[in-house]
Amino acid sequence: MNAPFAHTRIQVRAARLAEPDECARLEAFVAEQGGTVFHRPQWLAAVEQGTGQVAHGLVAERAGELTGFLPLTEVHSPVFGRALVSSGFAVEGGILAFDEAGHAALAQAVEELAIRLSCEEVELRGGEAPAGWRVQDQAHCGFARDLAADDEAELLAIPRKARAEVRKGLKNDLAVSVGVSERDRADHYCVYAESVRNLGTPVFPRSLFDAVLDTLDADILTLRHHGAPVASVLSLYHDGAVLPYWGGGTAAARHLRANDRMYFELMRHARRRGMTRFDFGRSKTGSGPWHYKKNWGFEPEPLAYAKWTAPGCKPRDVDPTSDGNSAKIAAWQRLPLSVANRIGPFIARSLG
Repeated sequence: MNAPFAHTRIQVRAARLAEPDECARLEAFVAEQGGTVFHRPQWLAAVEQGTGQVAHGLVAERAGELTGFLPLTEVHSPVFGRALVSSGFAVEGGILAFDEAGHAALAQAVEELAIRLSCEEVELRGGEAPAGWRVQDQAHCGFARDLAADDEAELLAIPRKARAEVRKGLKNDLAVSVGVSERDRADHYCVYAESVRNLGTPVFPRSLFDAVLDTLDADILTLRHHGAPVASVLSLYHDGAVLPYWGGGTAAARHLRANDRMYFELMRHARRRGMTRFDFGRSKTGSGPWHYKKNWGFEPEPLAYAKWTAPGCKPRDVDPTSDGNSAKIAAWQRLPLSVANRIGPFIARSLG
């Protein structure tokens, strides 16, 4: 007599991501719940189109009403194994749900889905951790703050040493452009590929960047010196915030202070677009990028990731600073750029 009526039970099913009406419903739910750009079905679609990694989603409903959503990318990697990630190629994600019952139902359902798909692990990049899952909250931090009212206030919001670098960059002969044209895309990919090779990371396939630019609200800001691109960033726009997501600079960018100029110019551009917040993204705690963002006056906020490993499987080692991976990074940094650019996308499309 105390069992809930059938119509009040939470039902979990696979999201029908190929159906426009379903995606529109999920997009509205993400917006209502204050989800990130990485929760959006459009992000899942762009990742699948750009990398070939399959998009999934789990929907929680009560009496036909949407009460929860978990966006997922099924990542197959010859290096790190198979995993369900929320969300793939993203720094945020996790379960969106009205209440604890919906959250728990989605957590149980994704464990079952991982086993059916022979995935060794599930990783939720943000949100409340399900009961019994491992939580990692010291490895990465996020950086975000409100944009200032105007350029001068924005400069004054940057601490003195970093502000001096920006001022030097503003004095240099650097042409700034924003767009999504073929030239914008080609120059960005050239700059980004060199930048990540120098960091020891395989470059993502350009098809991923193209898919994101074609699917979401995004653009590319590029700085050129005498016509040659020296710094470029692909940014996302969501819920009043700009997210400089894939960016970098060439060797020439350092003495030109092009990277410092680039982020300041992006702040200007975002303000003109009506954005009110600058989300500087995720960095590994204590790393060079972590210190760079902190020196710009951004306060680090620890990010919590929750992981579940299937019975009989070992946790995946995806930490680039671990003993098992640091040697691979050092070897990649020594590769000629032409070689890294040729084979990198085939590796990076499975890193998720």
